[in-house]
Amino acid sequence: MITHYPYQELGHADHGWLNARHHFSFADYRNAKRMSFGTLRVINDDIIQAGSGFATHPHQNMEIITFVRQGAISHRDSFGNEGRTAAGDVQVMSAGTGIFHSEFNREDEETRLFQIWITPNEMNVAPRWDSFEFPKQADSNALSLLVSGDGSAPLHIHQDAYIYGGTLAAGASFTQAIHHQVYLLVSEGSIEVEGQTLHRGDGLEITGQESFKLSALEESQVLVLDVPES
Repeated sequence: MITHYPYQELGHADHGWLNARHHFSFADYRNAKRMSFGTLRVINDDIIQAGSGFATHPHQNMEIITFVRQGAISHRDSFGNEGRTAAGDVQVMSAGTGIFHSEFNREDEETRLFQIWITPNEMNVAPRWDSFEFPKQADSNALSLLVSGDGSAPLHIHQDAYIYGGTLAAGASFTQAIHHQVYLLVSEGSIEVEGQTLHRGDGLEITGQESFKLSALEESQVLVLDVPES
């Protein structure tokens, strides 16, 4: 089954310094039909104004992945980790037993990112943070594996999930295998998936399939979140 969620129909909150679209219920946005997708609990499409950000706040027992699409985000946490994740790169944080952190846009332009929360398969692990730079050139026939729980990707989370991403050249077309079920995000450009046309900011759920065909209608940036049902 395939379900398309256009960007303009997502939950919306404009706080001035932060303009967010919510794929699932979050904060003041409540939609009983959109609480999660298996172990995928949160996808926020955030635009953070220059000089603004999320002040220090706590998390516990959650895997938090941030994919920066424009600008950069600067991280600091209670375990002494600090880092700047730039456009096209990814950071992960295992909140585990508990961690305090802040995320600020210290650039002179707005930062746009996907904030993704996945429930872990192991509770109360030691908190950790990591980031990784990924190739920026467009590919014609594949997405890179960015994050996984089995040690096969550069970044690790505590869940049997696989996150693929990258920039696809215009005209690229390939078949992507599915481990569990997929939530697909279009970061930039436009693509076609199984007869559905998606544009920047759109989401797509795919369940009950072993694979899907993806075609880039123009140069496009895509994320594929392959997550367990529970």
